[in-house]
Amino acid sequence: MLTPPSARVASAAAAHAPEVIRLAGVAKTYHRDGVPVAALRSVDLRITRGEFVAIMGRSGSGKSTLLHILGLLDAEYEGRYELAGTCVSGQSADSLAPLRNRLIGFVFQSFHLLPQLSILENAALPALYARDRERDACFAAARTRLVEMGLGDRLEHRPGELSIGQRQRAAIARALVNAPSLLLADEPTGALDSRTAEEILEVLGDLHAAGATLVMVTHDPEVAAVASRLVQIRDGRAHDGVA
Repeated sequence: MLTPPSARVASAAAAHAPEVIRLAGVAKTYHRDGVPVAALRSVDLRITRGEFVAIMGRSGSGKSTLLHILGLLDAEYEGRYELAGTCVSGQSADSLAPLRNRLIGFVFQSFHLLPQLSILENAALPALYARDRERDACFAAARTRLVEMGLGDRLEHRPGELSIGQRQRAAIARALVNAPSLLLADEPTGALDSRTAEEILEVLGDLHAAGATLVMVTHDPEVAAVASRLVQIRDGRAHDGVA
């Protein structure tokens, strides 16, 4: 398993970097059978550019709710959320969709690759959806990211023709194609065997070393240990600490 960076070095760098995420008093309440259930309770969280933060918590602790809010997938909450200097609280779903596409890359446990498309086509999709580049430029960006992930000889293969580790690498390439401000990884090693999981953690570590801002949700302490900072979610509250 990877050795985490020095907490002292990470903290010093973070102190001088601009904020990518700022949450202030963020709370979320669900209603089940008419009974209010607090998923998040006045969460304050700041994450600066270049940090690699692991979010841990038991099932039902609120970590998935927090990830959905960070990823602009849930706009129904109290409090204030600033993403890369933009206040996104209170914005409509239509307003959030282009921000999500431009500013955030997602890596999921189950990859979410479209089986009928090649991995090159899969990786190009976020760029095509953004509609700010020519089609050829979108595919060129996707090709570059896939080559960086070691998949240059698999561009025309469909997901079903790849190993499970290659599929996750393709998903990471897709997440990076728009050069997002933030990379969110939801249990990115949860579907992988231990050897493949270590390879993917190496990839995430390399991205962090290159300056990417990563937030990773995991239930595994060994996986969380690759991050430079740990945030524990307990009973809907965030408790900051160093991995």
